[in-house]
Amino acid sequence: MSATLVEEPLLQLRGFRNLFVAAAVSQLGSQISYVALPLLAVTALGAGPGEVGLLSALGTLTVLLLGLPAGAWVDRVRRRPVMIGTDLLRAGALLSVPVAWWGGWLSMGQLYAVAVLVGAGSLLFDVASLSLVPGLVGRERLTSANSLLVGTGAAMDIAGRSGAGVLVQVAGAPVAVLADALSYLWSAAWLRTVNERPATDQLPFREREPLGRQIGAGVRFLFGNQILVSALVQGTMANLAFPLCSVLLPVLIVERLGYPEWVLGAYLAVGGLGALAGSSAAHLIGRRFGSGRAAWLVSLATAPASLVIPFLDRGPWLWAAAAAWFVLAFRTGVNNVLLVSLRQRVTPDDLLGRMTATMRLLLMGALGLGGLLAAALGEVWGIRSALWLGALIMALSWIPFLFSPLRRHP
Repeated sequence: MSATLVEEPLLQLRGFRNLFVAAAVSQLGSQISYVALPLLAVTALGAGPGEVGLLSALGTLTVLLLGLPAGAWVDRVRRRPVMIGTDLLRAGALLSVPVAWWGGWLSMGQLYAVAVLVGAGSLLFDVASLSLVPGLVGRERLTSANSLLVGTGAAMDIAGRSGAGVLVQVAGAPVAVLADALSYLWSAAWLRTVNERPATDQLPFREREPLGRQIGAGVRFLFGNQILVSALVQGTMANLAFPLCSVLLPVLIVERLGYPEWVLGAYLAVGGLGALAGSSAAHLIGRRFGSGRAAWLVSLATAPASLVIPFLDRGPWLWAAAAAWFVLAFRTGVNNVLLVSLRQRVTPDDLLGRMTATMRLLLMGALGLGGLLAAALGEVWGIRSALWLGALIMALSWIPFLFSPLRRHP
C-alpha cells in the first residue's frame, strides 16, 4: 500500500467507506430485532424464560456446527459475494416473521428456525468482513479502522435498541422485524460496490487442498499463539456472562417488573452508549498503555460493576444496574477494538478467515451456552440466579490477562 493511500482519510477509501455504510445500516436493523424478536415471543406467543433463552442461544449455537468449515471456506473464495449472499439469506428469513404473524400462523418453531438461519448468515458475514478489512485499509491502520467500525456499531446499538422499544410499542414487533429485514437488503446493495484489494484477491489457490487439513492449520495457528489464546479465554468468559445478564431481561423488566417496552429498549441502549464510549476511547487508551496492557487494565478496573447487575429492580436499582451495564459495555467497546486489531495484526492474510472462524466458534459458542444456562437457571431457580452467575463470571474475566504476554504487547 502506498504512502499516499496510507495517509488518505479512511472514509475516503471507497471500499472501506461502502463496507462501513453497509455494516452501519445492517447493525441498526439487527439491534431492532435483538429487542423485537424476544418481545414478540413474550407478548404474542406467551414465551417463558426457557423459550426466550433458547431463542437467544440458537443463533449463536449455530456457530458450533458451521464455525470451522466456514473459516476454511471463506479463505478459499472472494469475501464480498459471501457477504452479499448472507445479507440476502438473513433478509429472507426475517421477512417470513411478519408474513407469518399477519397470516396468523407464527409459532416459536418458526422463530427458532429464523434464529438459526440468521445466526448462520451472521457467522459467514462476520468472518468474511473481518478478513476483508486488512486488505481495504492496510494492517498499520487496523486500530483506527476497527475503532470506527466498532464505534459506529455501538451508535447503531443505541439507536436500534432504544428505537426498537418505541417502535414495538407504537407499530408492533412484526413491523420492527420487517425493518431489520430491509436493512439487510440495504447492506447487500452497498456491498455490491466494494472492490476487494489485492491483499484479499491474491490469496494462494487452495481449492484442491483437503478441507480438514486447512481447518487443522487454522486451529493449530490459533492455539500456538499465546496472545490469541489469552484473548480467546478472556472473550469466552465475557461472552458466557453477557447472555446470563441480558437474555431474560424482557421477562424481568416487562413481565415481572411491569415496565413498558421502551424501558427495556432504553436499558439496552445504555449498553450501546458504553460500547460507543469505549470504542471511541480505545485508540487513545491503547496508545497510552499499549494495546494488550490497556485491555487488561480496563477489564480489571470495570470488573466490580458486574456485581451490581443482579440487584436490578424497580426504582433506583434499575438506574444503578443501567449504569453498571454502561461500564461493562465500555469495556467491551475497548476490547473489541484493541483485541480484534491485535488478532488481525498477528495473523497472516491466508489464515485470517480460519483464525476468525475458530475464534467465533468458541466466542459465539460461549454466547449460546450462556443463553442455554440462562434459560435453565431461569426456569429452575429464577431469573436472578442467572444474573448472579453472569455477574460472577464477568467479575473474574480479567484473570486470563494476568500472566499473558498480551499485557506487554504494544
